[in-house]
Amino acid sequence: MTLPTADALRTLLEPHVAPDKTPGLVALAARGDDVVVVALGAMAEDGAEPMRRDAIFRIASMTKPVTAIAALMLIEDGRLALDETVDRLLPELANRRVLRSPEAQLGDTVPAKRPITVEDLLTFRCGLGVTFGPPEQYPILAAIQARNLMGFGPPDPTVSYGPDEYVRLLGELPLMAQPGEDWLYSAGSNILGVLIERAAGQPLGDFMRARIFDPLGMRDTGFLTRAPERLPMLYWSAGGRRVRDDPTASAYAQPPAFPAGDAGLVSTADDYLAFSRFLLSGGRAGDRHLMPAHVVAAMTRDHLTAAQRAGGELILGRDHGWGYGLAVATARTAEGVPAGAIGWNGGHGTSWVADPATGTTAMLLTQVAFTSPEPPPAHKALWRAVFD
Repeated sequence: MTLPTADALRTLLEPHVAPDKTPGLVALAARGDDVVVVALGAMAEDGAEPMRRDAIFRIASMTKPVTAIAALMLIEDGRLALDETVDRLLPELANRRVLRSPEAQLGDTVPAKRPITVEDLLTFRCGLGVTFGPPEQYPILAAIQARNLMGFGPPDPTVSYGPDEYVRLLGELPLMAQPGEDWLYSAGSNILGVLIERAAGQPLGDFMRARIFDPLGMRDTGFLTRAPERLPMLYWSAGGRRVRDDPTASAYAQPPAFPAGDAGLVSTADDYLAFSRFLLSGGRAGDRHLMPAHVVAAMTRDHLTAAQRAGGELILGRDHGWGYGLAVATARTAEGVPAGAIGWNGGHGTSWVADPATGTTAMLLTQVAFTSPEPPPAHKALWRAVFD
C-alpha cells in the first residue's frame, strides 16, 4: 500500500475548494517517514492570501486525545489513578444525584450508585454530556444553557469563567446518567482538564507545553497562538459565510479564561502529525519514551459496550467505539478505514485518522465548521485515498 502523491491529493481535493464548501484546506498523508502535504485554496474567501502549509487551525475536538494523554501522564506519575474517584481533587462533583429520567425536572433525582472515576472522564461515561432535544422537553438542557457550560455545545474561547467556576457550576446540576452507564459527549474532557490542573498544580496549557508539546516539537500548538496572521478565517457555514472567528481580532490570540480540554487547542498539520506519530510509535518521541507502550495500547482500545456504542452512534458514527479521548474503529468503515484505526474530528472543520497497524496518518484541516457530526465529503474522500 502506497501513499497518494501530492498531485493525486491535489486533483482529488481541488473540487472541494469552492464557494459552497471551503475557501482553503491543508491535507496530509503520512506513513513512516513518508509525508505528503498539500495546501489548497486561500486563507479567506476573498482569496487574497493563499493557504499555507503552516496555517494554524482551530482543531476543536481534536483537542480531546491530547487532554487524555496529559491525564495518563499524571497517572504514570502517580498523581492520579485510573480507578480513583474524582472526589479528592474535584469535591464539587462528590455525592452526585442523578436525574430519574432524561426528561425529569432538576429536583427529580436518585442517588448516584457510585462516584465518578478518572476512567469515567476518559471514556465519557461520567454521566454528563450532550443530549439532543428541545430545552422545554429536557429541563437539564435549559440549566446547562443558562450557565453556558462548555462541553455541551460548540467551542467558545470567550467564556468568562475559569476552571474552578466551571466545576462549581457543574456541581449545581444533577447527572444525566449513572456513572459508568452511558456514553455522553463531551463534557468529560473539560472536567478532566480541571482535574489535570489540580493534580499537576499548574495550568493545563503549561502542563501540556512541558510534557507534550515541547518534547514532540509542537511549537504552534496551544490554547492561544502568538501568530494570528497564520490563522485562516473561520466560518460557521459555507456559501452564507458567517464568520466564526476573524484572525484580525481572534479570540485565539489571547489566553482563554477557561482552557477547554475538549476543544480549545490550535495546531498545524505538521504539529499534529508529531502527536499522531507519538501515538503510533507506542509513546515515543525520537529515542525517548514519553509514555509506556501498554498505556498507549489501553488508550487506543475500545472501552464501550455494544449498548453504549449504539447509544452514541449519532456522534460516533457506525462501526466506532471510544478509547480514552478518541474514537476507535471496530470494523472496516465504508471509506476503507481499517478496524483498530484511531482518530477524531474537530467541529471547526478538521479530521484526523491514524492506523496503528500500518503507521498511517490521514489529516484534513479546513476552515468551515461542520453542520452535523457526519464529516463533509472532502474528509471521506481523503480517507478513501489513503486507506482504501
